[in-house]
Amino acid sequence: MSASLPLLVTMGDPAGVGPELIAMLFRDRPDLAQRCVVAGDAATMARARVCLGCDAVAMPLVQATQVAEPAPWGRVSAHAGRAAADCIEWATREALAGRAAGVVTAPIHKEALAAAGVPFPGHTEMLQALAAEHLGVPVARLPVRMMLANPELKTVLVSIHVSLRQAIEAVTHANVLETLRITAAHWARLRLAPPRIAVAGLNPHAGEGGLFGREEIEVIAPAVAQARAEGIEASGPHAPDTVFMRAREGSFDVVVAMYHDQGLIPVKYMGLAHGVNVTLGLPLLRTSPDHGTAFDLAGTGRADPSSLIAAVELAAHMSGR
Repeated sequence: MSASLPLLVTMGDPAGVGPELIAMLFRDRPDLAQRCVVAGDAATMARARVCLGCDAVAMPLVQATQVAEPAPWGRVSAHAGRAAADCIEWATREALAGRAAGVVTAPIHKEALAAAGVPFPGHTEMLQALAAEHLGVPVARLPVRMMLANPELKTVLVSIHVSLRQAIEAVTHANVLETLRITAAHWARLRLAPPRIAVAGLNPHAGEGGLFGREEIEVIAPAVAQARAEGIEASGPHAPDTVFMRAREGSFDVVVAMYHDQGLIPVKYMGLAHGVNVTLGLPLLRTSPDHGTAFDLAGTGRADPSSLIAAVELAAHMSGR
């Protein structure tokens, strides 16, 4: 990665708040936006600037999708889903080719993606597939993980967008160990000191010695032990109802959570304004704001750009390393 290369910011679902948030970035933080190029639709981005009364603000943009006209605000549509997917694909391929320092993705709508026939439930899976194709390997050979981060807490998830029943089934020795390896590798990639990784249990009180479930004894603890044998500074399984508090107080650098909501609720409870989604395990840098398309706010100019700005700041910091 090079700090001289641009960060590509995808416009997200054109019916949501993404275009407005990007326009606010260029309006309010020109110091940060000077590194950014928008992958989007010119007419959609122009509409966002007019909505905010900042149509004179300069914004480098690549027409990454072909649309007849901007999608109506606040509506799920295949038209909008296709445009969002086109922008993600273009930006990802540019980053994989070494022509960008990283990708910052504005929010997309999963229903719109599905309506457009996009065979991925979200950003993470789409980026993983594009990267695997670029590397010429099966998707299974390129495991990725989602990390949610804010200034006080970082958490990495063993599984992402699956049902709770499937998430429990995904708590295997291999998946937990792989998550620990991917997390440690991310810190090493940024040339940071090895992280102190806390591993949350799956069951209440981390199973209470097997009284409330044996996953901690039979699956999680052996994975932690193997990771430690490989030189990874991991500990646990810790009681999931207290481990996030302990990490916030400084006992750990990051928490590995067993499933989506276990890890994301603590981060999001502390506020969406500074939360950033980082995809670990990809051969490119990708960050994203920690919120959705907010269709109810689209076109009003009242959306809060803080999380997008935080995502760009983190991407700029990480790419600088």
